[in-house]
Amino acid sequence: MTTSPTSFFRRAGWVAALAAAVLSVPVLGTPAQAAPGDPATASSFNLKSGPDLSGHVADLKAALPTQGVQILLDQGNRVAKTGPSCTTDPFGTGDAGGILAPAEKFCWDAGDSDTKEWIPQGITGVSDAQADELWGTRKPVVTAWYDKSDNDLCSSSPGTCYEKGVRLSFLDPETAVTGDPEGRRYRHVLLVEPYYNTYNHISYKAINLHAGGIAWYKNYLYVADTMNGLRVFDMRSILDLNPDQDSAVDDTTLDGLKSNVRDETKIGRQSNVYYSHTYRYVMPQVASYKFVSPQGNSSSAVTCVATGAPKASYISIDRSNTVAPALIMGEYCNSDTTHVEKGRIGALPIDDSTGLLKTANGVVSASDAYYLPRDLTQGAARYNGMYYFNRSNVHFSGSLRRAHVSGGRLVDYGGNIANAVGPEDLSFEHSQSQPGGTQYLWSLTEHRMDTADPTCTDAGSPCGRVVYAHRVSDILARP
Repeated sequence: MTTSPTSFFRRAGWVAALAAAVLSVPVLGTPAQAAPGDPATASSFNLKSGPDLSGHVADLKAALPTQGVQILLDQGNRVAKTGPSCTTDPFGTGDAGGILAPAEKFCWDAGDSDTKEWIPQGITGVSDAQADELWGTRKPVVTAWYDKSDNDLCSSSPGTCYEKGVRLSFLDPETAVTGDPEGRRYRHVLLVEPYYNTYNHISYKAINLHAGGIAWYKNYLYVADTMNGLRVFDMRSILDLNPDQDSAVDDTTLDGLKSNVRDETKIGRQSNVYYSHTYRYVMPQVASYKFVSPQGNSSSAVTCVATGAPKASYISIDRSNTVAPALIMGEYCNSDTTHVEKGRIGALPIDDSTGLLKTANGVVSASDAYYLPRDLTQGAARYNGMYYFNRSNVHFSGSLRRAHVSGGRLVDYGGNIANAVGPEDLSFEHSQSQPGGTQYLWSLTEHRMDTADPTCTDAGSPCGRVVYAHRVSDILARP
């Protein structure tokens, strides 16, 4: 059939327009088309192992004695309060005002409640670590704090403060202090990174991390390293610098040197003495995992990019699939009018036989990932397919939200649940070891009480630092 020039150009124009239209449609799953809740590229969460520090830690354990978690709890030198004695209430009006009141609540001692130096962030517990939810005979909860002195204190008083990095608090929420039924013992442990000094002597230094999330599985404690991936610590490698419990006298160490827990200015081995910024216990890093993909986020920005490595802002353990446990990792992002990226969340497989992440050809491959339904997410947990998210709102009541995968997307489940002021990381107490047992969702708040700050309130709800737990049944009962 003969085609006229006019028909040819009309048809050619139509084909060109069609081609342009096709080219203008983004490929499914690309950042241009991705919307909150859409599947994200799981491989962006892939990790590879960092340097092996096992030799460093072995040398430290040959120099300093180790201590177990149970004894650490027995000798806890601080007391948290619960029940009527825990008067700090960042939940304010509780259920009467629409805010979900906690089933359990613990208040730090006065020094930790009010310190400007340390900011609480991450939380995990033995329910993450063990199927039977016991560490020996105890049920500890562990929290992480980062040292903010470099920002708040050192700038105003240079030379009078010292960057101490990250500390853990081991709290026994069940065992009452003798003579104090509402008291619970806890103890701080300083996280450190081992290295060999210029004399090739084993030493350690403070770790400069935000520690926005921690997760305990078997013997290993994972700590979120925001821009890099994960740091790994071993519960069998808690070092004791003051085993005789007399801080006034330097202890003789296993290698014949001394340890000092009085000098706040020093850390590590210096002039043949081991220091710890006065902390009795230090816990050295044993391993790390680094993102495989390039990091496109900025450590100074709260907005996020849509591709490449995510930020490791918070982590938790999903034990609902007992055959294939997973480490959940997500990022904190603050969307604004020019940037709609709300962050991503992914799942990384754990090797149950070792407690370490499952690797193949040196890579930990994420099983799935999604763009978060909402921004400002400070913590996340997953159990039986249900996601739980803590969202912050500056110094006003935060919110607890739920989501599940439906139609291949991560979508909201139910409505917003008003929560504490300053909610952070999440940890799911599964109660699998107790048929019919109560499941809890644990968290903590970060803002110190500051009565001089009138903005730290919402519907009568002041700031304040607590460790708390909601019954999961109470959360799921909300519309």
